[in-house]
Amino acid sequence: MMQSKKDKRLKTRFSIRKKVSGTPERPRLAVFRSNKEIYAQVIDDIDGNTLACASSNEIKGTKTEQAIAVGKLIADNAQKAGIATVVFDRGGFLYHGRVKALADSAREAGLKF
Repeated sequence: MMQSKKDKRLKTRFSIRKKVSGTPERPRLAVFRSNKEIYAQVIDDIDGNTLACASSNEIKGTKTEQAIAVGKLIADNAQKAGIATVVFDRGGFLYHGRVKALADSAREAGLKF
C-alpha cells in the first residue's frame, strides 16, 4: 500500500521524537510548516508545557522571509523565558528551505542548538 506524503512525514516525525526530547534545562524547539504559515514552539516535554512560541500569522513577506522572522521571534521569546539552549525538532520536514531558514535565524539571534 502506498503511503501519502503526510503519512511519510508523520512516520519520520515519530522516529525523530523517539530520539529527541525536551527537558526543563534544554527544551525542544519544535517546528511546524503548513502551506501558508510556519510555527515554532519551545516545549518542556517532562512537564508538557510550551515555554515560548512564535508564528508567521502577523508577519508579511515571502514564506522564507516569514520563516526568518519567526526564527528571530522564537529566539527572543525563548531568551525572555530564560532559555539559552534547545534541541531542534524539525517535525518530520526536511532540514531545507523554510525549516533551515528558521533554524539559522534562531541561531543568529542567540539560541544555541
